Amino acid sequence: MEIVLRPLIVVGGCVVLTLLIGWATDLLLRKADARHNETPLWELLRRGRIPYQLVLAAALLRGSYEQARLLPDHRVAVGRTLTLVLIGSAAWLVVRIAAAIVETSYSRYARVHRDPARVRRVRTQVSLIMRVVAAVVGVVAVAAMLLTFPAMRAAGASLLASAGILGIVAGVAAQSTLANLFAGLQIAFGDMVRLGDVVVVDGEWGTVEEITLTFLTVRTWDERRITMPVSYFTSKPFENWSRGTPQLTGVVYWHVDHSAPLEAMREKLRDIVRECPAWDGRSANLTVTDATPNTIQVRALVTAKDSDDVWTVRVTVREQMIRWLCAEHPYALPRVNTADAVPPPGGIPAQDGPATRRAHEPPRTGRG
Repeated sequence: MEIVLRPLIVVGGCVVLTLLIGWATDLLLRKADARHNETPLWELLRRGRIPYQLVLAAALLRGSYEQARLLPDHRVAVGRTLTLVLIGSAAWLVVRIAAAIVETSYSRYARVHRDPARVRRVRTQVSLIMRVVAAVVGVVAVAAMLLTFPAMRAAGASLLASAGILGIVAGVAAQSTLANLFAGLQIAFGDMVRLGDVVVVDGEWGTVEEITLTFLTVRTWDERRITMPVSYFTSKPFENWSRGTPQLTGVVYWHVDHSAPLEAMREKLRDIVRECPAWDGRSANLTVTDATPNTIQVRALVTAKDSDDVWTVRVTVREQMIRWLCAEHPYALPRVNTADAVPPPGGIPAQDGPATRRAHEPPRTGRG
């Protein structure tokens, strides 16, 4: 009877104690969150209740397993398994706690600072810091797990002796990975590109959606995702439309006839942008930038607060101006001249030959 009751009492007591402590801790966190709703720290800490309970259960079972006398022939294997679970759940809990603290700090910073560019910069740094912390904690946890095996501890001396050679070999083999890793840190703290920035890379326009230690994802305007190594942004030029201020100037071109009413077009441009909510009111002007034998090129410059709004202003101005020209001034649209050529003054040039003179002579009638 003792063989059954002792393991049942020990294991069941550990499980019940774990659930009670976990419930009490979660209750305290809920009360703290209700009392201090100005900070998300306590709500974020509640996300770590699963690894927290795993740590409690593994620690209690690891400490009381000897008294349970369960599977005595496999005592070493069970103890080592509980130790591995304890190390893994502890690493998981550390990552959750660090994420809660970092996310709370970022939330406070975002509430205090209203500059979107600075907030995106801090958000990028926070994301990469959390990835570094998770990677470091994971490496330490795996190392601690490996050291629980006697064979690994015995091989530690030989591994340390050959660490220099292994480091050189690993550095050569993982050269591109290390380059991307350092490029990711350079992007995070060098403020080159941030989450939410509007960039143009390889002719593609999009928004930076994700930045990791090794790659960066750009979401294009047509919902595609472009993934590229972060070393691209430290080795090649690219356009960042959100760098500094997000305000932009948009350009709209038309090809119209030489007789187009330019002053009326300027007035119409001002009327169009006044009715467009995306226009920020800074500037709107129209000028002639080029001329060809058949048309003139007219350029309009309009401004907006960001890339999305400048696109809206451009397409609105282009569409309404063309519609207005078609309705009010159709003669201003590009035309192909089909009128007869006007002969030069003074008659036919003297150097023209007989064939050319005959071509310009009026037709003769009758005989002779």
